[in-house]
Amino acid sequence: MSLRERDESAHPEKQHHTPPQPLTRRQSREAESSRVVVSSRSAKPSRTKARSARPARSTVRRSLSSTKPAASRPQGQQSVPRRIFSFGALLFVAALVVGLSVPANAFLSDPLTATTAVEARSTVVGQSIEVSSDATAALPARDGYEVKTYAQQLQEKYANVSYTFSATTGSVRWPFPYAVTITDGFGPRPVNVSGTAFHNGVDFTPGEGTPIYAIADGVVATHSEDQGGLGNNVVLQHDIGGQNIESVYAHMQYGSSPLVAGDPVRVGDFIGLVGNTGTSYGAHLHFELHVDKVPVDPFVWLSNNAVN
Repeated sequence: MSLRERDESAHPEKQHHTPPQPLTRRQSREAESSRVVVSSRSAKPSRTKARSARPARSTVRRSLSSTKPAASRPQGQQSVPRRIFSFGALLFVAALVVGLSVPANAFLSDPLTATTAVEARSTVVGQSIEVSSDATAALPARDGYEVKTYAQQLQEKYANVSYTFSATTGSVRWPFPYAVTITDGFGPRPVNVSGTAFHNGVDFTPGEGTPIYAIADGVVATHSEDQGGLGNNVVLQHDIGGQNIESVYAHMQYGSSPLVAGDPVRVGDFIGLVGNTGTSYGAHLHFELHVDKVPVDPFVWLSNNAVN
């Protein structure tokens, strides 16, 4: 017997098996619907069985708790570091809030006491002296002072000599028959005083309206009532010791001089009255002397030539 024959004899169902016939569409639809109905009916009992087979929650919890390892660490030991960290964080936040909201001096129990303590620490121990009971405190020394007129200030600033003189009665005299104060001398001076940086004469201040007299014999060279500069002024021409001398009398009151050019003049004749005309800072006689048309210091020249 061959192997094929032996296999067929061992499985007799294979000998009578016939291949299935293909189903039509209608048969396929009917078979599919019948399978759905059968499966739905068979599913309901299975759900009931599944629900009945599900254990209760309490039973599961008990089983889970019973399966927890017994050697796990106690819960209290796990929360100690966490509690310490939380407490430290709370303390830090509280300190920060207090530091930002409360002024610094609130932490001092007594601000006055604290200030006194600081001052006491900064005190430096020094030397001490003993003063006799009969010692008196010396009064502060006070510098002396005096009041000077503007004329005196100018005199001290620009004068090199003392402007004092004695009246004379000779052929050459001072323009006044008595001693008169001289407030400004010959030489340089501030521009704001007379408008010039050099003073060509001397200023006599006997007071406004005082009569002025000729210093020597001569002739009237000019008489001008200038509205500026020398104001009402007279110029006399002299021949003294063979020198050509001119004497100038300026700032006189307007209309106070009767002289005209060409009039002869004798020593001591009336010239005019002291005034404040022209460029003047006050009533005074501005007196000039020219030797050969060159201005000289009138005080020095008269001191040397006005004799009795």
